[in-house]
Amino acid sequence: MEKDHPFIPYTKEHYSEEEMTQRAKEFRDWAETRRSVRHFSNKHVPIEVMEELIMTGSSAPSGAHKQPWTFCLISNKELKAKLRELAEEEEYRSYNGRMSEEWIKDLAPLGTDWHKEFIDIAPWIVIIMKRAYEVGDEGKKLNNYYVSESVGLAAGFFLMAVHNAGLVALTHTPSPMNFISKALNRPENERPFLLIPVGYPADNAVVPDLSRKLKDSVIEYYL
Repeated sequence: MEKDHPFIPYTKEHYSEEEMTQRAKEFRDWAETRRSVRHFSNKHVPIEVMEELIMTGSSAPSGAHKQPWTFCLISNKELKAKLRELAEEEEYRSYNGRMSEEWIKDLAPLGTDWHKEFIDIAPWIVIIMKRAYEVGDEGKKLNNYYVSESVGLAAGFFLMAVHNAGLVALTHTPSPMNFISKALNRPENERPFLLIPVGYPADNAVVPDLSRKLKDSVIEYYL
């Protein structure tokens, strides 16, 4: 087993219980400042920054280490305009017939609607594609495992990397999202997972005055 699949030593720094608790709290406090932002600046963000953020996302764990994702990195203005047009067409239909009244009511505190101007304004659009399978020799389909779970983890790593870089993002999921595959000419084995604008917040950016669930609502203890 080890001969066919070699292993290498792994080491990790250790902390005292007190320092570990402090580090965990400090990271949690910092993570709490991350917000989904809908008001973007068009200020330039270097492509090198975006590449590093994406590669952080790609460091996430995945089923059988298949890494079943593709990050599409878009700055082309014409393509962004086309994506906005197509996204708004789908979102208009959703807000005017597809969504239930309850769903629309739940979205109301977020101040969102079918207009998606951030797709034009943000300097970068990242579209995460999940790879349902791989294509081997002679077109043979090769399995990927736990694809949605794996890509969700990669998206989470990416969002925290964006936050760490001093930038903001928004997770956008127009439904259905088939238009993305067609607009980007992606292969049949890929499915759109998230559309994420990335950039600086606009000078006048605001976010909803929301609170996150408290510990007692999130954790169930089995001690």
